[in-house]
Amino acid sequence: MWRASFLLAVCFSGLCAGGQATVPITEKIEWTWTDRPNAPVAALPNVLLVGDSIARNYYPFVEQELKGVANVYLFATSASSGDPRLPTQLHDYFGMMGLPFAVVHFNNGLHGVGSTDQQYAAGLPAMIAALRAGAPKASLVWATTTPVRDNPTSGGLTSLRVDERNRLAAVLMSGEAIAIDDQHALMALHAAMHSDDVHFTDEGSALQATQVAATVRKALPKP
Repeated sequence: MWRASFLLAVCFSGLCAGGQATVPITEKIEWTWTDRPNAPVAALPNVLLVGDSIARNYYPFVEQELKGVANVYLFATSASSGDPRLPTQLHDYFGMMGLPFAVVHFNNGLHGVGSTDQQYAAGLPAMIAALRAGAPKASLVWATTTPVRDNPTSGGLTSLRVDERNRLAAVLMSGEAIAIDDQHALMALHAAMHSDDVHFTDEGSALQATQVAATVRKALPKP
């Protein structure tokens, strides 16, 4: 299976509406990762999963769940909503692939720890705009950010911050009439499936994939 992964070694800035530079708050390691089917079936619709390492982990299971139903693609990145680089990354990805997508299932809520939750929410419209520009005929499905195990020494998001990001995002998705896949509620019932403070075991990722696939099926155009 073809994969492309690369580290972003250079930080660059975008321009905000007021013309002032918006400098990304970067992490020690920044990355993007894409994946696609080995042999896409031309007669099937294309589905794109956008996310971070959580999506990267459940992607293979979603691909299996939707085998014979859709061609499933992945774009994963450490740039979260609120990071001015994310819309540009999405623009470049769509330009590179040149594909029509029927559904885009997305979430980028676990990175960007250095940004405030309000900055995270304020960046969502630009992310949604980039998705709509790159996949103008796609139905959008937003996935809630999954639970974390609070660890004061990890430097990651806390449960309270995840809850606040989900709350702020849900308000926007409702206003935009974007369907919601509540992955947070699902995995809150399966805390034992955490493999570390953020990620899940293969069993947990497979469980997530079943729900992702179900929401994607609902969003696909009816024959």
